[in-house]
Amino acid sequence: MKSIHLLMLSALLGGVACQYTYGYFNWLAHILGYSRSRQMRYYERAPEVPLARDCPEECTCPPAFPTAMYCDTRRLKYIPSVPPRMKYLYLQVNQIEAVPDGAFGNATGLVWVVLHRNNISNEKMGKRVFAKLRNLKRLYLSNNNLTSIPHPLPSSLKELRVSRNKISKVQPHNLEDLSNLTLLLLNDNQLEDVGDSLKVLPSLSFLDLSNNHLKKLPEVLPDTIHQLYLDFNHISMIPKEYFRQFLKIQYARISNNDLTDQGIPLNTFNVSSLIELDLSHNELQTIPLVNENLENLYLHANRIKEVKAESFCRTTGFMNFSKIQVLRLDGNGIGRSSLPQEIHQCLRQARIIDL
Repeated sequence: MKSIHLLMLSALLGGVACQYTYGYFNWLAHILGYSRSRQMRYYERAPEVPLARDCPEECTCPPAFPTAMYCDTRRLKYIPSVPPRMKYLYLQVNQIEAVPDGAFGNATGLVWVVLHRNNISNEKMGKRVFAKLRNLKRLYLSNNNLTSIPHPLPSSLKELRVSRNKISKVQPHNLEDLSNLTLLLLNDNQLEDVGDSLKVLPSLSFLDLSNNHLKKLPEVLPDTIHQLYLDFNHISMIPKEYFRQFLKIQYARISNNDLTDQGIPLNTFNVSSLIELDLSHNELQTIPLVNENLENLYLHANRIKEVKAESFCRTTGFMNFSKIQVLRLDGNGIGRSSLPQEIHQCLRQARIIDL
């Protein structure tokens, strides 16, 4: 009995040192044969369940992010086995050439697949390797050797990045059933014309077609477009009222093209939703008419010699003025002395005017 009392005293003293932690009294109750009442509510931290040793040795699977697998920048030439628990797979900056049909067979719950900066070609890609991923939201395939957009893709996809490849044509069937796609990056490819191939994307908001070989704008685009980038192409004209079909467009960039005054109909950019318009590095000689709601206008590196207030304000008054905040006209040979007096009343909110 003395030994039990000593154990009790030891437990109490130790409990004081540890602020009466539950572990001490649980151990003491077990020694004395007591059962704990269901009425006594003790809360202790649940033991951590160790993750299965399923992470391939070529990759890293941090315990803090149990659904992420990092295999980037490891000179891999193949896709390692992906455990079923994974949702985020990072394989960028490797030497992978093939994506076989069974590459993600065990991990059909993947949400992100990052494969940019590899050597992947269409010929070595399984026909339905991505279609099996019913929860896939983002697919990164930029900086590879693709000559066409992979097909089929899951309808769950929201972002598709295939920039800096060798894609020369976009077929409508390549984008079929992508009703949730909001972002498409096709910049830095070899596109000469996309026709109406993108009209099958009813949710598309962000489209980048810059740095291709386009000579004209896409014939038909979804009216959901919010940002449209067409820089570094060979576009020389814009169809009449082209931008009026986009009720939500706010950002349009058509810099570094072959636009002239004759190629821009009168009210092309008189669109109330536009916030930013970039027409720099073209062949314009006059400032096109823009809407009073426009905030940022880039016209540098053109051939503009004259600035007229009518380009920004239909009328000028107490309540009538342009919302322009940034106006770039540098690289045109325009001096401040050539600015009309009424321009300051029209551009009263301008923070930056570069000449």
